[in-house]
Amino acid sequence: MVLPFALWGTAMAAMKPLLEELSPLQLAWLRMLPAGLVILLAAQLLGRQLGIDKRDRGWFLVFALVDGSLFQGLLAEGLQQIGAGLGSVLIDSQPLMVALLARFFLAELINPVGWMGLLLGFGGILCLGLPAGVLQHWLLEGPPVLGLALPQRGELLMLLAAAAMAVGTLLCRWACRHSDPLAVTGWHLLFGGLPLLAMSLVNTPRTFPQLSLSEWGLMAYASLLGSALAYGLFFWFANQGDLTGFTSLTFLTPVFALASSVFWLDENLRLLQWLGVALALSSVLLINRRRDIWQPQQELIQ
Repeated sequence: MVLPFALWGTAMAAMKPLLEELSPLQLAWLRMLPAGLVILLAAQLLGRQLGIDKRDRGWFLVFALVDGSLFQGLLAEGLQQIGAGLGSVLIDSQPLMVALLARFFLAELINPVGWMGLLLGFGGILCLGLPAGVLQHWLLEGPPVLGLALPQRGELLMLLAAAAMAVGTLLCRWACRHSDPLAVTGWHLLFGGLPLLAMSLVNTPRTFPQLSLSEWGLMAYASLLGSALAYGLFFWFANQGDLTGFTSLTFLTPVFALASSVFWLDENLRLLQWLGVALALSSVLLINRRRDIWQPQQELIQ
């Protein structure tokens, strides 16, 4: 269950340098279309039903536009303007949105332990991704720098992308009611990527990018592992059981991103980032064990 978030954490770092050669729209459709084809091929080899049931087609189209076109387009546009680390942190705010949506639309229970875990996770991604100076100003000198802390265009795009992903995570439940989740995932990447391809052809004179071999390697990683495998696993797990508990694992994405930078780039974590790792891990534990921790106390009171 953790693998999709590990792949997403490293895929953000792989995509960032590609924006020096590609437009955001090019990056988005190059990531989505091959991933959709690979997922559908895997579904066929596994003997899955490739068609979308007619009862699911309306929800499927909304799902493809929201989680495919809108989310990936906003993600690529936002990534062009901010760093991969901060972008990953902002995207990873979506478990809070998923929890609220799941509570309202799916009646998933979020007891006080679960809410505490969500808040800890949000605090963890702030410690992991925001510059230490910003947090120090917020904690010690808040009023004088409030204007500087307001989100810029890149940050707003990433927050909108997080909202689109949260809505898409909920929509996949209805899009997969009578259809195979793996097939729905593949088709939604294809259908969602086509509008991005069309806009790219209109806006970008050079229709097919000229990348080096290493850049194509990064693109393949972002598409095949960071999209095909990660999306296939994510939406398969999202259709099983507790949606709030599963999406809380998103808080681990920046943990994996930082771990890979330490391992491959010899970067060192600051004390504040180690605190963020501890908060993120504690968050996942609390959210996934929230019923075991809270319900026995309720029974004692009764």
